[in-house]
Amino acid sequence: MNITVIGTGYLGAVHAACMAQIGHDVLGVDTDAEKRNLLAQGGVPFFEPGLGEMLNRMVQSRALRFSASLAEAAEFGEVHFICVGTPQLSGSFAADTSSVEAVIKDLAPLLMRDCLVVGKSTVPVGTAARMASRLARLAPAGSGAELAWNPEFLREGYAVRDTLEPDRVVAGVTSARSDAILRSVYAPILAAGTPYIATDLQTAELVKMAANAFLATKISFINAMADVCAAADADIVTLARALGHDSRIGHRGMAAGLGFGGGCLPKDLRALLVRGDELGVGESLRILREVERINAGRRVQTIEIATNLAGGSWTDRNAAVLGASFKPQTDDVRESPALAVAAEIAAAGARVRVHDPRAADNARALHPELEYAPDVEKACTDADIVLHLTEWSEYREIDPVGLRGVVRQPVLLDARNVLPLDHWQAAGWTVSGLGIQAGKRSGYGLGPADRKELD
Repeated sequence: MNITVIGTGYLGAVHAACMAQIGHDVLGVDTDAEKRNLLAQGGVPFFEPGLGEMLNRMVQSRALRFSASLAEAAEFGEVHFICVGTPQLSGSFAADTSSVEAVIKDLAPLLMRDCLVVGKSTVPVGTAARMASRLARLAPAGSGAELAWNPEFLREGYAVRDTLEPDRVVAGVTSARSDAILRSVYAPILAAGTPYIATDLQTAELVKMAANAFLATKISFINAMADVCAAADADIVTLARALGHDSRIGHRGMAAGLGFGGGCLPKDLRALLVRGDELGVGESLRILREVERINAGRRVQTIEIATNLAGGSWTDRNAAVLGASFKPQTDDVRESPALAVAAEIAAAGARVRVHDPRAADNARALHPELEYAPDVEKACTDADIVLHLTEWSEYREIDPVGLRGVVRQPVLLDARNVLPLDHWQAAGWTVSGLGIQAGKRSGYGLGPADRKELD
């Protein structure tokens, strides 16, 4: 099929490349000339494992190309995917849907023939119905230009796999025709056994919001249990491992630590709370307000523990921060708990050096007041405390004996609870975690299979 992808940011670039990979002819549309030109040359403006090679291959095969023209898209496409961003509104918890609305407003008058417009952007429930009415009113094709909603469920760092081998495909549709078209679009993926769930527009919108809210709840629940463990002199890592083996619970999202960040969970959780208030059911979502409160509290708690380990004051203290991205396998620093902690202790007087294998440039643009080191050793040179804040796999391979030779004080706070603290302790380090009493934890944490489930 001829498919257009309107908006080639993180979601759109991945979706465009993957649609070409499964056999469609794809036109990506974006107003950002710099980004568009880079993609047209087979380059990727962000880090996502496996995407660069696939995108370059699809561009070279001419199955994928890019344009700035919605008119060209309207003439070319049978299916138009909307993949623009819906960030949090400035000064509000609500989602900013203006980019989605702009696409409908500008694309609809150009649609002269039957087609399907498919929203993939994450929007508050009720947005799709409003956009469907606008599309029908503005499109010359009339009822032949239909709207569907097909939410994305991408995890940064695993987006290619999540697109080509998703857990499910959810299709919010209003007719048998639009349902049949979406089944055709995803035919190679559905043929591999992926579940396909057809529903109405509003349920499709809520599936994405609910999924992120539930994941956020799971993370905040295990972090609340970490506080109990710390008070009771228990070990949160072993507790999470034991819970994860319950098939009703699972290991994913059960890693206690610094909490969640990024461009999806925080803003989607807040947008759902706002929409719940608008619908008059805000009280039923009170649990989600606690989820956000607990998550914000992890950063405060991490700073408090780090301050105590640093001697009660950051004056004349050097801090090494390992990790700047909000999670590993991405260069995304939006709402990064790691960067938030680094910035706070710097504001309190510490000299902070940050290392991240992928996100240093993005972090520097957001927090130029921090120092950035090209490797772990330089970040830790003369450090009075080492803060492990993003669980990149390479940090688990650090030799604590060798690193002790470059720091001023061998003090470690593992705010992600994944480092082998017994090894660090044996090397002469003072160690602590979140939900783990300093010096208590042995090697009975997550095993390799459990770690794979969490990743």
